[in-house]
Amino acid sequence: MSRVGKYPVEIPAGVQVAIAGSLLTAKGKLGELKLELTDNVEATVDGNKVTVKPRTEEQKARMMWGTTRALVANMVKGVSTGYAKSMEITGTGFRAAVQGSNLVLNLGFSHDVIYAVPPGIKITCEKPTSLKIEGVDKRLVGQVAAEIRGYRPPEPYKGKGVRYSDEVIRRKQGKKK
Repeated sequence: MSRVGKYPVEIPAGVQVAIAGSLLTAKGKLGELKLELTDNVEATVDGNKVTVKPRTEEQKARMMWGTTRALVANMVKGVSTGYAKSMEITGTGFRAAVQGSNLVLNLGFSHDVIYAVPPGIKITCEKPTSLKIEGVDKRLVGQVAAEIRGYRPPEPYKGKGVRYSDEVIRRKQGKKK
């Protein structure tokens, strides 16, 4: 039995959740998200709560029960408050700048890395060495952050590279004489 799935999702003020067939839609002040529900689960809106229940007692239905509930909770939180990830760039001459709908990263390569910002994502650079990625979709915010980090992951000797603000880099000692 799912421990996550049995709890209903609270709908905060200003958010509307509608179910049409197998399509769940959440609308809020920050935007709109849609989720295609599987045949294994059914969702219902009761006042200011969304409850998810499995249709059968099969293992697949019970697995999707908790997953669907978590996805609905992420959608509701995303359209009401949004998601954000902060990143830091460490290294001599490493910097980032937003130019139009592109993020230009100077990461010590012979060329600048140009990252096209997907729609629904907002990237801001407070300083040339810090990024803030904001959006409504939790999965998309995390994916964009992971792709930017993937261009130059932090290395353990000097700590140079792109890292999350809350990430701790385990440092190595380096060469000894």
